[in-house]
Amino acid sequence: MVAWIGITVLWIFLYSYLILASIDFGAGFFSFIFKIQNKQVLDRVINRYLSPAWEGLNICFVLLFVCVIGLFPQTAYYYGTGLLVPGSIALILMAVRGSMYAFYYYTSRDGKVFQIFYGVTGLLIPAVLSSVLTISEGGFISLEHNKGHLVIRKLLTSFYSWSVIILAVVSVLYISAMFLTYYANKANDTAASEKMRGLALFWSVPTILACALVFAALQMHNPEHFNQVLNHIWMFELSLVFFLIAVTLVFQKKFYGLAFFLVLLQFYFAFFGYGLSHLPYLLYPYVDFHVSFSFSVASIVFIFIAVTVLAILIPFLIIWLRLYILKRNKFSRNNVVK
Repeated sequence: MVAWIGITVLWIFLYSYLILASIDFGAGFFSFIFKIQNKQVLDRVINRYLSPAWEGLNICFVLLFVCVIGLFPQTAYYYGTGLLVPGSIALILMAVRGSMYAFYYYTSRDGKVFQIFYGVTGLLIPAVLSSVLTISEGGFISLEHNKGHLVIRKLLTSFYSWSVIILAVVSVLYISAMFLTYYANKANDTAASEKMRGLALFWSVPTILACALVFAALQMHNPEHFNQVLNHIWMFELSLVFFLIAVTLVFQKKFYGLAFFLVLLQFYFAFFGYGLSHLPYLLYPYVDFHVSFSFSVASIVFIFIAVTVLAILIPFLIIWLRLYILKRNKFSRNNVVK
């Protein structure tokens, strides 16, 4: 029972990070694109949303990895460099991204070089992090000297690995575009809302195609997991329904807030459907979460910390968004920080 609580809390934590980070990463990339294209109206809208406060998400990322190792110690033994390599690269990219935004935000608002790094790293980070889910499917870890080692060559040449990377990148852009459509409309900025609406519709197509590609690749790479996916197919079908309704609402130019909420439900059911079908393995075929769970005082502490962070983070984000992000009048040149 405690093991189920632990894995559920971690999965909710990971889902929350996925959504919040996707909005931030995508917004940074769109800001970079609009800056290059000299589309000042769109650039102002997105920059109004961007804030150094979002860099606090990096703390959640680190806490997530700490909790995983604390609750399931065997993951450190088997994953070895499988967690170390992508985790280290992601941390470096996050540090670069945070530094670039600090330079851009506090020094020169017209610094294109800073925005290039900020925008590009926003897509590289989810691409790198997605490799952890890829590795969990098995076939990329070799046991040498009683320790797991990542076979990077297999990872870089795997069709399944690249399909997951593609899905991660396009999902970031889709989620972010859907939110920014709602955000611009909330700000009564018609021009920005129309542009973001077009981008949301555009990225919806590769997102659903990438999902189909991942299903096909998973069937080839891990047939056992694919069969488990079929046992939870109703969750993915429900996700597809929410996707179609959300895209239809955006296409019809109405209820943007409801459309984004449906996007949240879309990824909720897809993400939890994937998680349930993946169990009991955290790493095929070595790590079973029932066996690897650490029944100790430390595990209870980690669960308590994760629950506390979620209990504080979610209400704080809702209040912060309502007071400082969504409660904006129409953007103008006069209320943009220079």
